[in-house]
Formats: sequence, structure tokens, C-alpha cells
Amino acid sequence: MEDPQHLVYQPSKGFTLKEIQSLLFEGQKLTLSAEATQRVARCYEFLKTFAADKVIYGINTGLGPMAQYHIEDSVAKQLQYNVIRSHSTGAGNPLPPLYTKAAMLARLATFLQGHSGVHNSLLELLLAFINRGICPFIPEHGGVGASGDLVQLAHMALALIGEGEVYYKGRLRACEEVLKEEKLSPFDICIREGLSMTNGTSVMTGIGLVNLIYAKQLLGCSIFASVMMNEIVSSYDDYMSPVLNGSKRHLGQQCIARLMREWAGGSRLQRKREKELFQRHTKKVFERKIQPYYSLRCVPQILGPIWDTLENVEKVLVNELNSACDNPIVDFETENIYHGGNFHGDYVSFEMDKLKIAITKLTMLTERQLNYLLHDKINGILPPFVNLGVLGLNYGLQGSQFTATSTTAECQALSTPMYIHSIPNNNDNQDIVSMGTNAALMAKTIIENSFQVMAIHFMALVQAVDCLEIQSQLAPQPAVIYKEIRSFFPKFVDDTPKYKEIEQMKNYLMNHPQWKLEF
Repeated sequence: MEDPQHLVYQPSKGFTLKEIQSLLFEGQKLTLSAEATQRVARCYEFLKTFAADKVIYGINTGLGPMAQYHIEDSVAKQLQYNVIRSHSTGAGNPLPPLYTKAAMLARLATFLQGHSGVHNSLLELLLAFINRGICPFIPEHGGVGASGDLVQLAHMALALIGEGEVYYKGRLRACEEVLKEEKLSPFDICIREGLSMTNGTSVMTGIGLVNLIYAKQLLGCSIFASVMMNEIVSSYDDYMSPVLNGSKRHLGQQCIARLMREWAGGSRLQRKREKELFQRHTKKVFERKIQPYYSLRCVPQILGPIWDTLENVEKVLVNELNSACDNPIVDFETENIYHGGNFHGDYVSFEMDKLKIAITKLTMLTERQLNYLLHDKINGILPPFVNLGVLGLNYGLQGSQFTATSTTAECQALSTPMYIHSIPNNNDNQDIVSMGTNAALMAKTIIENSFQVMAIHFMALVQAVDCLEIQSQLAPQPAVIYKEIRSFFPKFVDDTPKYKEIEQMKNYLMNHPQWKLEF
């Protein structure tokens, strides 16, 4: 019987995003099937025999522009250690352990393709790091994403050979100490593992996978917030009509509209146009808006392209995850070694730039909806800044809007593409690079920013519900969310600091199962 706490990796299937999510967020452990380890062993044994009397990059040659220099067998093993130590040159903030664990999973996945020529003992140690929560110290800055994440992966490799530092049980410690405590031995280089550990797209892919998981969560938040917005202002419900949205042939738009209809089901606040307007009228001026602002009415059309973008990001990242991103590629089936550029990160870089733009646009929509709620002259039904106190004496969410506005502006600046920012380096050996890790890190910041803006928006939404006293008229699902939020963020009248509440709301939104979307 299979252990539900363990995921068994099968080479024929590879990893899915759902499995990666369970390994990263749900405490599931990973086990490798015999088929997986046998494939890796066959690749290693082939390389060991094949490399005996041939010139192979990174085994008996120097690296990068120094590949023209022959390396004697007597120092070939030292070459592998040198590449790890010489490239452990990162700078800046450390990558959080969650993202490091994702990068280790991505690195393990590329080894499991059986094209890297590594020894199975490397997989065993990497698997132990993943399952035991040992996360190498990896600085954010350093990689240009061309020979992959050379610098960041070198820091991962440094820990695997027993050097450097690791995060373990919430503390940054010397790797050597943690290995002794866990009764693990540092990896001993066999043939080419130094190059294999440092060569590839695993860090940008790992960061990208976490970004994608959180971006899908954000999209769910935005859909739900848009439903509540339209309930608060009592919009006509035909903006989410299946006929209207079906007349435009974009799957994302139709999926957004469908979810909005589901989450708005049972609402007593959204109105029917056919009941109120499709009849004879004598009024010269209508009190209620015939059509609401675009930030309310055009949600399927705005969020639809974001849905489609995330769907493609998932496809590309999962493909990258289950690919061999090493160089050279060792193939025991054709009994050959192929030199090329599978380490190049353009696929990931391009998708991270698209993700950045998509989440920035989502953040802009959130900021505009928030402004609608806080601007009494626009909404016409709420006090300024949803202020439930004394106007002039109290300020409601006026201060919080500054945070939302400035954070949205930062997202806009960060959404400039990295994919087209290639700078030649490495003696022009790397004459065109992907900057994929930079793109993934910038997407990470944009996503974090977006959750902050979304948190302030949800604070305004529940305040607006209380101001209008419409709690009992909400659709069932928004009513549940309203009650959950009010359990930790009560209605406020007096002015108090809100920075802790913003953080608490952000954490609630990031982890709430309601927003988990399946494409």
C-alpha cells in the first residue's frame, strides 16, 4: 500500500505542479523509484566507460572560454571542486528556504532524467536535504541565466560537498555541523558532478514554480474580490453572463466569468437588467449607473488574459522541470555525448517576464477597485476612505491607500522585461544570456507586493460591507469569507496602526484554500 506521506517519483510520469506544491507546502516527503535510480546508474556507468579516452567538455577540459585547455587526469577531480568554490560568489539577500527547496527539487528532477552522468549518491544526498529541510544558503544575485544559474547553483553545490552554510530548523548554520548532526556525509566527486551541480536552470525554475503557485492564488483572490465589489455596488449581473463572455473566444475570459457566477451564486445584491431596465421608462436621469466602471464590469476581459498566461507559464515550467538542463547531455541509449546549450534559461525568463506583466496588471486592477471603494465621489454610497468614524477626526483607510498606491507603482517599474536585457560576459563566451533568475526574482517581488495591495483591498471590502450593513445579503461564499476575515480583523471605527493587520491579511490570502485554481 502506498504511503500518502510519500510521493514516489516515476521517470515515465515526471513531476506535476500539484506534486511540487504538496512537497513544498504540505509536508509530503519524496521517494525515488527503482526505475529512476537505475536510469541514473546506467547513465553514470556509460559516462565512466565512454570518457576514458575522449575529450569531453568539463571532464578533461577547462570550463567556459578556458575549454581549450586540457586537464590532466591527475587533477580532473580537483577541477570539479574548483568550479563549485570559484563560482560561489553570490551577493545580496539570501533566497528564502521555500524557494531554495523548490530549486533543489528542480535540480533533482534534471538529474533524474538520466542525462547528467552523476552518481546516485548525489541524488541520495540531495533527496536527504529536501526531505529533512536542509536548505543551502543561496544569495539572490549572481546568475545571468545562460550557463544556467551558475553562481546560485554553486552555492547549492557548496553545501552538498559539506562546505558553506545552510538553513536548518530556522537557523543559518555551518553545513558541516548540520551534516554531522544528521549523520550525513558530504558528497565525494566521482566524474563530473561539480559541473553537473552548477550547470542548468534549476534555481530560476524553482523560484518560478513558487511564483506560479502564489500567482494562481492571487488570481483567485482577485476573482473573489471582484465578486464582492460588484455585490457592494449592486451591479447588474450580465457582465458575467455565459452568453456575453461566450461570444468572445478566449478560454481564460470564459473561465473567469464562470467562477464569478459560481462565487456570486445566491447573491441578493447583484441586480437583473431585464427586470429593471428592459421596460418602458419615463425618467430623464437614472439614479443608478447603467454600466459600472471598467474595473468592475470588465473583470473577465482583464483577468482572462492573466488566466491564459498562467496556464502557459505552468506548461513551460513543468516542461522545464522535467527536462535535462545540463551540458553536455550524456545519452547512454545512443551511446554518445552531445554538447549544446540546454542550460540556457530563455524559456523560463520569457515566462517570468510575462508573469510579471500579468500580476502587475492584476495589481493595477486591485488598486483601481480599492480606489473606487475609498473615493466617495466615485462610488456615491460610502464615506471617504470607508471611514466609519467621525469625518475629519478619523481617517479610515486613508493611510493604507498610500501603501497600496506606492506598492503598485513599484510593480509597474519592476515589470520591465529582463528577457531582452542580455549583457555579454565570460570573455564573450556567453554573448547572449537570458537573465532568467533576475526575471524570476523580480516576479517574486511583484507577487509579494500584489498580496500586500490585495490585503488592503480586502480590508476595505469588509469595511464597506459593514458600512452598508449588507452582510446578510451577500452570496453564500462571500458571506463565509466575510465572517472568516472578521474573526481576525474586526470592524474598526477608531484610528489604529494597520501594518500588523495588513501582514495578517496577506498571510490569510496567501494560504486560503478558497483561491486554489485548477487549470
